[in-house]
Amino acid sequence: MSDSSVTVAHNPEKQRYELRDDDVVIGYTQYRPDDDGRLVFDHTEVDKGYSGQGLAGRLVGFTLDDVRARGKRIVAICSYVDKYVTEHPEYRDLAD
Repeated sequence: MSDSSVTVAHNPEKQRYELRDDDVVIGYTQYRPDDDGRLVFDHTEVDKGYSGQGLAGRLVGFTLDDVRARGKRIVAICSYVDKYVTEHPEYRDLAD
């Protein structure tokens, strides 16, 4: 894997943001919309072979930037997303 081949994209059909190495999904953070239009993030994972490279943080940062651009808010049930928001105060305004 080269860092330049890793991308993040929204996959609305699967209700998740995907981390990809070329065409292979190597991680994702999934959500479900709630009745108030918020995105409830309940799980994030990155394949073990890619751990320790900061990719989960890159994935969640991209995700939160996209959520903000779309005018949405989040509920962070996923412990990783919750921790990320806590450690990055610039995203706290997105979380309920």
